[in-house]
Amino acid sequence: MADTNTLSLTARDPEGSRNARRLRRSGLVPGVIYGGGDAPTHFAVDARILRNTLAHSGAILEVSLDGADGTPVLVKDVQRHPVRGEAVHVDLLRVRMDQAIQTTVTVELVGTDEAPGVVEGGVLSQETREVTIEALPGDIPDSIKHDVSGLEMNATLTVEALTAPEGVTVIGDLEAVIATITPPSAEPSEDEIETETELVGEGGEQPTGEAEGDTAEEAAQSEADSGEES
Repeated sequence: MADTNTLSLTARDPEGSRNARRLRRSGLVPGVIYGGGDAPTHFAVDARILRNTLAHSGAILEVSLDGADGTPVLVKDVQRHPVRGEAVHVDLLRVRMDQAIQTTVTVELVGTDEAPGVVEGGVLSQETREVTIEALPGDIPDSIKHDVSGLEMNATLTVEALTAPEGVTVIGDLEAVIATITPPSAEPSEDEIETETELVGEGGEQPTGEAEGDTAEEAAQSEADSGEES
């Protein structure tokens, strides 16, 4: 069962971007709650409390608006400052604890250093970091962990191979690639290096450059000699 934290919110009027900037300057983060058959509600929340709650909570929060009874919500989206990384807006989705919902969770790979393909010098690349799941709100995990300590060189891990916790179903494209282990880039052979050296010449100069220069100089001298003779 995911942890549930309570977050106190203050209702606000949706007054546009100017009001949102004013809230941020005063240490508040604007946001909106929607879904559940009710009209969207705009709110403000203390930035430090929000940051601490998001860092230590599960997928579901219980929010209290202006001291009213708590409402379970899913953190649907957190917009962050592109440089500082702090939250600048948060979207919350009202949920019912007895109704399954769809959302995304991160995929966490464990045992990467022990994978035979990595030990042999291969490169492990994680192509997909989030998958879509369906579950009751209280069963939504913080992440889905997958042990890759057995992956060999040239192995491919797909969504279908993930093992979700009880009560959680992974949906979407089950053939999507989660991670691969590929051989390291091959170093150029001695023959390739020698061939390149012959083509370029030592010191990076074209071996034919000097000959071409001599030929041009000889042609110019011959033309000059012809002029003197005439």
